[in-house]
Amino acid sequence: MDPWIIWLILAAALGVAEIFTLTASLGLLSVAALLTTAVAAVGLPPALQLVVFVIASAAGLAGVRPIALRHIKQPPPKRFGVSALVGKSAYVTREVTGRDGRVQIGSEEWSARAYDETLVIPPGATVDVIEIEGATALVYPRE
Repeated sequence: MDPWIIWLILAAALGVAEIFTLTASLGLLSVAALLTTAVAAVGLPPALQLVVFVIASAAGLAGVRPIALRHIKQPPPKRFGVSALVGKSAYVTREVTGRDGRVQIGSEEWSARAYDETLVIPPGATVDVIEIEGATALVYPRE
């Protein structure tokens, strides 16, 4: 079997593995194997083919590494809109049950329901916003 066929099979196998793992590293190795396929097809010796594969792999991984490190160090995205209200504390202005109620979140008044439908939360209590469903805050009493 010709060496270029072996490199082509390796490139295809690494490409398929990349599709299943989505790590990017196997895809880079697949590209390196594809470049080595071209070198092997020209008829260069196996030792030189291996050197080309190692250099192409290292160059690909070295090129992607700074991007990966920048992605890891990036702060989590800021929440905005109603999703920014989740986790905030609120003040109960009208008794909150599993069916209805009113709370004040910051300077806004929201309709509310108890996250645990068996709870009755009296006016004046402090609650945490667990979830927002449409225009209704699902709240739970703060301990």
